[in-house]
Amino acid sequence: MLMNETPETSGPGMLPLLAAAEIQDHLMTVTNDLERLQRLLDDAGEALSEHFYSASGLASNLRRQAQDVAGPEVETLDKIMTHIASAITALQFQDMATQLIAHTSQRLRNCADQLAMETFGDDEDGAAVVEVAPLRPNPVTQDEMDAGSIELF
Repeated sequence: MLMNETPETSGPGMLPLLAAAEIQDHLMTVTNDLERLQRLLDDAGEALSEHFYSASGLASNLRRQAQDVAGPEVETLDKIMTHIASAITALQFQDMATQLIAHTSQRLRNCADQLAMETFGDDEDGAAVVEVAPLRPNPVTQDEMDAGSIELF
């Protein structure tokens, strides 16, 4: 008997079935946690977008009403518009985070499916199905946020 082979092992040199099942459970738990995080980010992104566009619309209306007026209030309004325009960078964070979470979830699910297929094989329900792993190593190459010219989604 090999060193890591036990009666619960599916073949020579393979993980014990109990260890494989535990690893698969952990992978699925992490995937579920990432999906919950995805929903939280989606909700936060929607709220951020809604408030951003409301504030931007109100500030634009005020600026149009005060276009022929000069004074500190108008300068302050111009500064507010500049800050609102810069804040859009934060909206990109939600999009990038969403892509990374989906990519990571897909990779983890692929690992869990492959582990189950290799360890347990097919069952009475039929052949094991393995979700396809992403082809690209990373969907988002940007790793920091900078202000600049940005197009809205």
